[in-house]
This record gives sequence, structure tokens and C-alpha cells, in this order.
Amino acid sequence: MPSLDRMLPRLPLIAALFFSLGAQAADDRDSLFGDDLPMAADKPKAASGSGIKGFVQFELARTTASPDHWSKMRTRADLSSQGKLGDGIKWKLGARFDYDAVYGINDFYPPEVERNQRFDAALRENYLDYSAGNWDFRLGKQNVVWGEMVGLFFADVVSARDLREFILPEFDQMRIPQWAARAEYFADDFHAEVLWIPVASYDNIGKPGAEFYPTQPVPPGFAAQYRQEQRPERNAENMNYGLRLSTLKSGWDISAFYYRSTDINPTFYRDIVITPTPTFVFQARHDRIHQFGSTLAKDLGDIVLKAEAVYTRGRNFTVLNAMDTDGVAQQNTLDWAAGLDFTLPAETRLNVQVFQRQFFSYNQDIISDRRENGYSVLLNNKFFTNWEAQALFISSANRPDWLFRPRLTWNFERNWRVLIGADLFKGPPLGMFGRYDQKDRVYSEVRYSF
Repeated sequence: MPSLDRMLPRLPLIAALFFSLGAQAADDRDSLFGDDLPMAADKPKAASGSGIKGFVQFELARTTASPDHWSKMRTRADLSSQGKLGDGIKWKLGARFDYDAVYGINDFYPPEVERNQRFDAALRENYLDYSAGNWDFRLGKQNVVWGEMVGLFFADVVSARDLREFILPEFDQMRIPQWAARAEYFADDFHAEVLWIPVASYDNIGKPGAEFYPTQPVPPGFAAQYRQEQRPERNAENMNYGLRLSTLKSGWDISAFYYRSTDINPTFYRDIVITPTPTFVFQARHDRIHQFGSTLAKDLGDIVLKAEAVYTRGRNFTVLNAMDTDGVAQQNTLDWAAGLDFTLPAETRLNVQVFQRQFFSYNQDIISDRRENGYSVLLNNKFFTNWEAQALFISSANRPDWLFRPRLTWNFERNWRVLIGADLFKGPPLGMFGRYDQKDRVYSEVRYSF
């Protein structure tokens, strides 16, 4: 599971567990490698495509806490196309373009934030697939989804994420694909996956002064300064690689993996400058970590059981001790989660999950408790013919620290939807959500898909 504590070092550990609401199970072989593309009735051509697909959406958000202000007026176009180059070879190309007009109507944000978030153009998934017997290969920029928990990213340790809006966007839009080579082997109920990432992508946390930038705790009488994030050099020492094995036995879907990587989440290391003004100088860096994980899922009819566990070694966490030389301490952790997904009458769905992070060789100077516990509840209902209501509540069990997200969706025409909702934060200043209790917002979205 990703360490949000490392990215947001003053937040409690349960943050990391919540961080990934919305994770999806890994695709099956057909959808993963494009075998569901329409087939021509006659002999296939040497090259073919499926046209351009995607969506265009406009998003509007207003932060309601004082001082209230418009915080998003973004237009996003997400475009992709896929097709074949011949027998056994498939391709996909994708790109995204964003323009946020909010930076043109107010001066609420620093110039560096405006430059970072006003306009953005990024490659999405761009890869080639090749199949040969029981082997499938994918080469290029791709999402690698290992997590199987509904609403969480515990075992989904590979893909980086765009965190400039915290955990609030849809999570398939948050993922930042990795440049990777992947080989998968299928035999009966057994599946093996080998992954190599020569040039890694990392979480995008934005710039200081942005709405959800992970500002660090500073004692009274000290100022804070942020240096440019230190990204790892592109060399053999910072390459990522992993192995994942899975099987399906008697209805139990079980997997285990090992992943060696430079962490996608940054840790804020700290220096102290005494003159002319006492200042904490922070710099986001990325640790080299090992991760061992396992997932399981079982369909019990109207109830689906899912669980995950991830042991992480080598990750650093923020300490509050001002005398510490670099402001961080290395801690090994075990994260686990278990959840039940209920299919209820009247097109209603209920998902309930509990989770925990446990620290080993616990350092009492870190923000989190030795064991951080939490839970989430998601309730979704479809009514009439084209309306959908949803409410998500996620909370720490160690302290009153929570996020509540009600929303209503209207699919008024085919390919069109309108969404309205709110994001409400509550908790202590060092809490996962309490630190954003001045960021409550209402939002709306209009999307056209094609």
C-alpha cells in the first residue's frame, strides 16, 4: 500500500490506507491485452484502428470555508485509440489535455501553482501488446493495477498518482502510467506476471501554495521553506521490478507479489537554518523500498469478500522531534485490509471495509500511533432510470478524523452525465482529513463520452 504518510508526513498513518479509494481489480486477459477489440468478418488488414474514444468534461468547484473562492474551472479532454498491427500485435495510444480557467479569474494562488496547474498535457497509456501461446507481453507506458480492494489502493503499489487534488478525483484518472515492460504467463488457473520499469514515474504533489499541497508541520517561531523535489536519477540503481503470482482455486482468487522500487510517494526530509530567521527547509525525496504483498477474493453470492496485506521495508516517516538531524525515521510496516461488498435490493450496493497499519520497531517521534486503524462505508443506489446517489464516509478509528463525500449523478442523455457533490473534512490539524478542514468544497461536473 502506498505511504501517504510519507507524502503527507504530518498526517496519521491511516491516511495512507484511505488514500486510494476507488482502486479497481486487475483486468482479465481479454480486456488487458485488447482481445475484446471488434473483429472484422473478412481477413484482417495489416493495420487497423478502432477510432478515437474518450471523454470531454468540465469541472467546477468552490471552496466554501473562509476565505471562500473558486478552486477549479477545468476543462479536460481524455483521448485514446487502439487497434492492430497484424496477427498477435496490438497497440494503444492515449493523451490528456487540461485547462483550468480558475487561474485567470483570481489571484488566490501563487504564480508557481498557476504555472503548474493552469494547463497540462500528458501522455496516458501508450503501448504495444504481443501474444504468443500462453505468453502475453506489453511494452510502453501503462497502468499496472495489482490492487483488488474496492475503493482502496493497498496492493496497487505500481502506478503513480496525480495528487494535486488529494484523493478526490476518480481514481482511474489519478493514475499516472509507468514506462514498463511486462510479461504474463497463463496456464489453467495459474497466472504469473513479471514487471520491469526502467524509467519510473512518481506521484505529482503539485507546488507549495496549491489547494492540497502536503505542507509540513512547523513549530511556533519557525518559518517553512520548500526546495525543489529531488527525483531519483535515471540509472540502473533506480529501476523498479516485480513478480506477481496468482491462482484461482475453489472460487478463491489468491495472489502474492514482491516489488522492489524507488517509492512513488515522496518523503519530506528536513534541514534547519537558524539565521537570519529560524527556518525548517523541506525537500521531497524518494526512498528505495521493498514490498511483499498478498490479496484474496471470494464470491459468496450477494456478498464479495476481499482482503489484502502488504509488508513494506525501508520507507521513512516524518518525525516531530525538532532536534532530529533530517526530520525522518525509517519504519517497516504491515498494512492489511478486509472488506465486504453487498448487493442489496432496489439496485443498492453497500461496501464496508476495515484496515490497519502496524509499525515495527516503533519510533515514538513519528506522527502515527503504533497501530493505526480505520474504516470506510460506501452506499450507492440507482433510482428512476438515469439517477444515481452515492455517499462515502472514511474515518480513522484512532481519532475523530474523517471525510464525507455525498454526490448525485444524472445521466440525462446517452453519453452525457451531470454530477454534483460535496467534500467535507473534519479532524485535528495533524489528521489525515482534519488538516484540510478549511478545504470543504462543493463541485459539479458535466461529461460527454464518445
